[in-house]
Amino acid sequence: MAIKTTVVGSYPIPHWLLGDTSRGALRDAIMVVLKTQELAGIDVVADGELNRFNPSHPETNGMIDYFVGQMDGIRTRFSISDIASFRADAGMAYRSEPAGIVISDIGEGTLNLARDYEFTRSLTAKPLKFTCTGPHMLTKVLTDKHYGRRDELAMAIAAVLRAQLEMIGADVVQLDEANISGHPEDREWALPAINHVLAGINGTRAVHICFGNYGGQTVQRGFWRDLMPFLNGLQADHLVLEFARRGYDELEVFRDLRPEIGLGLGVVDIKDNAIESAELIAGRVEFAARALGPERIHYLHPDCGFWMLQRSVADGKMRSLVAGRNLFESEKRAFQTAVIDEP
Repeated sequence: MAIKTTVVGSYPIPHWLLGDTSRGALRDAIMVVLKTQELAGIDVVADGELNRFNPSHPETNGMIDYFVGQMDGIRTRFSISDIASFRADAGMAYRSEPAGIVISDIGEGTLNLARDYEFTRSLTAKPLKFTCTGPHMLTKVLTDKHYGRRDELAMAIAAVLRAQLEMIGADVVQLDEANISGHPEDREWALPAINHVLAGINGTRAVHICFGNYGGQTVQRGFWRDLMPFLNGLQADHLVLEFARRGYDELEVFRDLRPEIGLGLGVVDIKDNAIESAELIAGRVEFAARALGPERIHYLHPDCGFWMLQRSVADGKMRSLVAGRNLFESEKRAFQTAVIDEP
């Protein structure tokens, strides 16, 4: 079976949304994002996360504030002492203040992910991916003044997310966890919460992990080998991982990944404006296939979302992604045919 191509989630904001966030303008923008992916030949498309775009929070493109700002039990106005408490937390230096303060039981509030999904589902007939920030990431950006334990806060967030995602019929539902890469020590409380959400997903279950893309910069530091116990504990169908920026020297550690978990391979560097050639991408896939076996690679995708790039660059990278996949598949078929034809 051919390796599928997909995107991680976000897309550069079409300029007209900055001045017009009406439902009609949003519909036009999402249609452009979907059509651009279709024309590029992407197999599993996404809405660019434009449903979550808010001009007041463009720096995280809706990955954080869209979720916590609508949940019950979270205060999004805070004092100087609140900010100081948050800044004392290791690993959150890339944010100047918390996303919110937890003051009572977490509830769904006005969060309505099913509405976002249905809005996009009506605009394309292609297989569709729906993305959602995971409970570990959301827990880490909050200051907790209610639960007193991170595992309890994470499970409360997970319960809200699971109830929302149970109503979504996307072909692929992807949880985004961009903080765990630098904090494998969080595994004990992060895994139960993430797996609770995954258990409620009806379609293919994916987990995206990268080392950050905040302002176009890497945020977390660490190694894939340190995350292997966490990765093997995920009840996911496949992982969506960053490799292009970091290189592929760590691939061998994924021989220890449970065989039932497929691998999504990052082959496009989203922190570089250069558009990769099809030959470069095909070479990256071939290297990974030789290291792990082609059957382990389920998807090819960019390292992370495209939101920091110009649209022309993002579009070019998607076309190259598909062309590289096609080149790899044609060369693989040629090799298999040659082997069969040998006397």
